[in-house]
Parts: sequence; structure tokens; C-alpha cells
Amino acid sequence: MEKSIFERMIQKQFKTENGNITYWINNCPKQDYALVFLHGLTADHTLFEKQISYFEERFKVFCWDAPAHGESRPYLNFSYHSAAKQLKDILEKERIKKAVFIGQSMGGFVIQTFLKYYPELAIGFVGIDTTPFGLSYYSNSDKWWLRQIEWMSHCYPYKALVKAIAKSCTCTQYAYENMLTALWKYSKQEVCHLMGIGYSGFLEENCDLVLEIPVLILVGENDRTGKVRQYCKAWQERTGYPLHVIKNAAHNSNIDNYEQVNNEIENFINTLKGSLPCLRK
Repeated sequence: MEKSIFERMIQKQFKTENGNITYWINNCPKQDYALVFLHGLTADHTLFEKQISYFEERFKVFCWDAPAHGESRPYLNFSYHSAAKQLKDILEKERIKKAVFIGQSMGGFVIQTFLKYYPELAIGFVGIDTTPFGLSYYSNSDKWWLRQIEWMSHCYPYKALVKAIAKSCTCTQYAYENMLTALWKYSKQEVCHLMGIGYSGFLEENCDLVLEIPVLILVGENDRTGKVRQYCKAWQERTGYPLHVIKNAAHNSNIDNYEQVNNEIENFINTLKGSLPCLRK
């Protein structure tokens, strides 16, 4: 029986004072740079299975279960600052000197926090159904609603909450089942708390951030999670970063329409190869 993509990779743990972080990496010793895939809120590493299987034979690839997610539990006192610091420590341990960072939703928040402190480690950033750092993007009303997410989530029965989250961020049955499988691992308390710290924690870390690296924004044409599409459009207009719409996809567009997303990422990497010495053959 053929092994799954994650069975072929090397699974490791990184110990921290908050809890152990589980991550996966392949064996590609010829490269000192990597593709780093960071999943979204309440998902886990399997969100990127179609990207990793596509790139694993040609690139060093890395993914994790974010702190307080999946197999990186129990984990206390999640913050984007600590997640970014721990990611830096893990990459240093794995001797990854440079990376193209690819983050979906919350994963994009972790990456932008990371880029505040360690911009020299990044070659490029692909934001998938995520939103920008920048104080002027978010109104007072936006910020107020983001702080209400945790208690509002508690108002739903557990099964209805889990199914509603999975349904709202996917278009295809395959993507829906992937998200549902990730969500069932959590108790209701965990789901609600993750929703709370995921959004309110973003507000604590948000700042005006200038990125000196190439950036690509991807968003599902059917992404109805909050105001993600609106924020992405504003992001593109203010910065000039390219914004590409993923057809037949919702918030988890990289698994709803993985073929287009894989092509978008590959094309982005190819543009980097022509201008950055560390990516030349």
C-alpha cells in the first residue's frame, strides 16, 4: 500500500515551554531554502497535502501543526509573536537559511508577524485567503467584531458549529471533509478559544508593515469568510502586489482548487529564480 505524503516525510517535535510543536519536513539536502507551508485557524498540516505532494520531489518542504493545533497540543498561551519566534528556532534547527513562505488565513498572520522580526530569512510570501497587516485596513467596527468571536462561537451547539465552520470555508466535498476531519479533533472549548485567540491575537500584533520581498495574494472567488476578499482587494490596490482569484474556491482555496493554486505558487517561484542568486540552478 502506498504511503501517504506525510508518512513519507520526517515527523519531528520541537519542545518549548508552552508545549511541543509537531512538524514535517522532507529530505532534500541540496537546497538551503525551503517552501514553508503554514495552515489556517482550526485546520492542520493536511490542509497543504496537495501542495506538498506536488512540490516534494523538487523542493525542500516544511509544514507544521501550528501551536495549539492538531498534534501541537496541549499548548499554553498561544500568541503570534511566540509562534513566529518558535518557527524561526525550528528553521534554524533544520538549517533552513531562506524560505518562500506560503500561508493560508491564520498562516498568513504568522508569516507577517515573522517578517516583522526576521525579514532577512524570507525570499517571498504567498498569502492565500489571508489579510494584510496594516492599521488603516481595519475599522473600529471590524476590530470590535473580531474581539467578539470567541463568546459568539459558544452560542452554537458543538456539531452545528464544527459543520458550519467547515462548510463556510470550502466549496468542494474533498475540501469540506479535510476541514471537518481537522475540526473533529478539538473539543468545543478548544474550537471557540482558537477562534478567539486567532482573531483577537491578530489585532494585538497588527502594525503598519512594509515588505521588501515579492508578494503574491491569492483569494478564492467564493471566499465568504468575513471581509477577506475586500481586504485582499485593498491590499492589492495600496501595495501593487499581484492579486489572483482562484476559481471555484472558497476560503480554503488551496485545497478547493489545488491545481490552480499549485500553478500559481510554481509560477511565483519561477519569477524568483530569475532575480535571486540563491534560487538559481
